[in-house]
Amino acid sequence: MAFDPAFTTSYLVSFLMGLFSSVHCIGMCGSIIGTLTLSLSPEIRGSKCRLLSYVFNYNFGRIVSYTLAGALAGLVGSLVSMPMGKIDGYRVLQILSSAIMAGAGLYIAGWFPRFAYIEKAGRHFWKLLEPYGRKLIPVQSRTQAFLFGMVWGWLPCGLVYAALALAAVTGNPARSASTMLFFGLGTLPAVMGVGIMTGILTRLSRLQRFKQAIGLFMIVLALFSALPWLNPLAFTNHTAIHKESTL
Repeated sequence: MAFDPAFTTSYLVSFLMGLFSSVHCIGMCGSIIGTLTLSLSPEIRGSKCRLLSYVFNYNFGRIVSYTLAGALAGLVGSLVSMPMGKIDGYRVLQILSSAIMAGAGLYIAGWFPRFAYIEKAGRHFWKLLEPYGRKLIPVQSRTQAFLFGMVWGWLPCGLVYAALALAAVTGNPARSASTMLFFGLGTLPAVMGVGIMTGILTRLSRLQRFKQAIGLFMIVLALFSALPWLNPLAFTNHTAIHKESTL
């Protein structure tokens, strides 16, 4: 048995981060979906199949942007860690990632509202993109819906930044992109915005104890990321590691 540091970028972990964090953000994301839906023509809104295709394209574009951001995070992570050496650089990224994840967990639980200030880091970039998004409203085609989703994906969000911090630990653009892809897929149940699931998530998002449970889950993930030897999933066999290194 040998330690496998790549466990901290588990696609399952990133998916769960997306699923749970989207419960917290359903108010903001739901309002965006609602606004975009109301901008559609009555003919489209009156057909559930057509409406669903537009909502899907919104979210497809958003997840594409998350994936691109993940690739950039992986590239930046590899460049930042390079001068410090592979192992030391990885460890520094690991600690930074864990701190951001822990902050996100405290924020979701309602114990650290100032974590929202991290969103200021992306506001200048968002000001450049927002006008392009406005030009796409009202949405009149699925292509427009997809493009608006791509713009929407860069909306400043501290929880997305926490996922990017997790993705950056890979130091590999392809893995980082995949990490953010799974994070985006995890957000779909909440932000697709139709049916029974949305009602359930909305009710859950109002329960403080549920928010605290999600926050604690994020904090545990951060702890396992900072101290991976505490997690039994951090160990694998030599054969698996050899196969991974040859990919």
